[in-house]
Amino acid sequence: MKTKRNMKKNENYHCYAPGEVQLMPSLFKNRFDLNRTYLMNLKTENLLQPYLFEAGLGGSGQLRVSMHGTPGTGDDLHWGWESPTSQVRGHFLGHWISAAARIVATNGDMELKLKMDHIVAELGRCQVKNGGEWVFSIPEKYFYWTAAGKPTWAPHYVVHKTLMGLVDAYKYASNAQALTIVENTAKWFYRWTGKFSRKQMDDILDVETGGMLEVWADLYGITGSIKHKDLMERYTRSRLFDPLLEGKDVLTNMHANTTIPEIHGAVRAYEVTRDERWRKIVEKYWKCAVTDRGTYCTGGQTSGEIWTPPFEFAARRGDKNQEHCTVYNMIRLADILFRWTGDVSYCDYIERNIYNGILAQQHPLTGMITYFLPLEAGARKRWGSPTYDFWCCHGTLVQAHTVHNSYVYYGKGKEIVISQFVPSRLTTRINGKQVILEMTLDHQSAGSANDNSSAAGMRHRPTCWAIDIKVICESPTNIDLAIRIPWWVRGKPNIVLNGKPQSSPSKSPCFHTISRTWHKDRIRLELPKNLTISPVPDESDSVAFLDGPVVLAGLCDREYTLDGDKENPSSILVPDNERQWGQWLSGYRTSGQQVGIRFKPLNEIEDEPYTVYFPVKSR
Repeated sequence: MKTKRNMKKNENYHCYAPGEVQLMPSLFKNRFDLNRTYLMNLKTENLLQPYLFEAGLGGSGQLRVSMHGTPGTGDDLHWGWESPTSQVRGHFLGHWISAAARIVATNGDMELKLKMDHIVAELGRCQVKNGGEWVFSIPEKYFYWTAAGKPTWAPHYVVHKTLMGLVDAYKYASNAQALTIVENTAKWFYRWTGKFSRKQMDDILDVETGGMLEVWADLYGITGSIKHKDLMERYTRSRLFDPLLEGKDVLTNMHANTTIPEIHGAVRAYEVTRDERWRKIVEKYWKCAVTDRGTYCTGGQTSGEIWTPPFEFAARRGDKNQEHCTVYNMIRLADILFRWTGDVSYCDYIERNIYNGILAQQHPLTGMITYFLPLEAGARKRWGSPTYDFWCCHGTLVQAHTVHNSYVYYGKGKEIVISQFVPSRLTTRINGKQVILEMTLDHQSAGSANDNSSAAGMRHRPTCWAIDIKVICESPTNIDLAIRIPWWVRGKPNIVLNGKPQSSPSKSPCFHTISRTWHKDRIRLELPKNLTISPVPDESDSVAFLDGPVVLAGLCDREYTLDGDKENPSSILVPDNERQWGQWLSGYRTSGQQVGIRFKPLNEIEDEPYTVYFPVKSR
């Protein structure tokens, strides 16, 4: 047995195929199912309408709107950013296809696949009607306006979402027609971009390009066509990449989510070319955006959609913190960098952002999105609606809740990495032998079972996360099982293998690796935790409280100063309403304060006002 702070540098790990990792009953499975229901409930004709209208195949949809009410009401069309007059109409369908394809790959959902395949076929019909290349929900003239310097609202962003969805339909759901549509569309872009000098192309790329570089790199990786490689190179964002390579801070006050997808493009360009320059761009971006900038207590960043100055957050807390798109896209980037490096810090980053971003920015009952996660005192989440908003974050929402199974396990050779503690079942093969790894969270710490027997031996809420892991091999198999010991662990973890205590690491974060011949074995992992604080970097007396990786929110409509020792947060907050039936609850309350405030996880906040950061005055 061995403990590693990080894995061996530069060894690439892989995510398991979606179908190899199945979610088991838990908060994550609930959110996955809620999201799937929403995808199915959206009407196919409404998803397709901007595409059909652009191709002259629109039918009587507009007439139905006038009969049912004024524009902006009713569900005969999608509104908000999907309104017929919006310049970004149609962007959501690409996200929808990507999300559907991922679900199909995970569980073979035939109902969703039939709907997705029909939508792809309809896009193919639009492409034919448009002359065999153009397939999009917006007209080509938007691109000519951009090239001429006329104001446009991100046409590249819109078409990228469609292309992304089609590529994902091919990669994850084996839809060959989707790839054909993308290849035909690439002809238009190859011809159009061929008209411009490098400077002219750089000017065009100054208008939000979304993930166009990534999609062309994806296409080149699939086809090997030199034209697709040329497209990838034409979409190189030199005005961002070059100063990053020079070590300059080009991100402060820059729109965040316009740049992250461009870095995803550099990722794919590296993966399909192995040109080290692309990799250096990605690593420099992470250093500039995260390492040298810091994050809020949630793990997220941004205020008003822009990157904050490095470690200067006090004046940036407001009603528009932490855009959901940045959370989702930075998790994607952390996942990639972990696979490249094996550095445990990326897994910690993913965990914090999942609990305090992805889960916190989806309504637990309706499944809807909050575009921002406000961090001002007395904040409220503003939830979107099923058919009236369709913000950019609405699109990343439906993708984010299809990939909960993708960050749990990683593999390389005979090594399996447990990165996230999400109830799930991995079924894979190592050296030709089937290996099943099943992980559950003990109901004493997970709070998910109605079993009064869980009270045995426990007088109060557990102060640890308890994880049970089964390893079942069809015949004895040598495996290196690497388990993440997170940053928030306080004290030595308790590791028991087949009823026998094992050695455990004394410091975290790290990976603890158990190397042995496995057959039918059980591991019990207990990770001790307590309350910790996360101060505002440039206002150290203002702190947020965390329970393990989970940010706690005070249920109050204003900022209150708390008294106590911020280095000992248990002197300020104590457990509150900790138990019902067989379930441990997660609330806290202030103790010995002038005002009593209850706290609960930020990801459980629905419509009530809340405050995350509190000034703390020493007694």
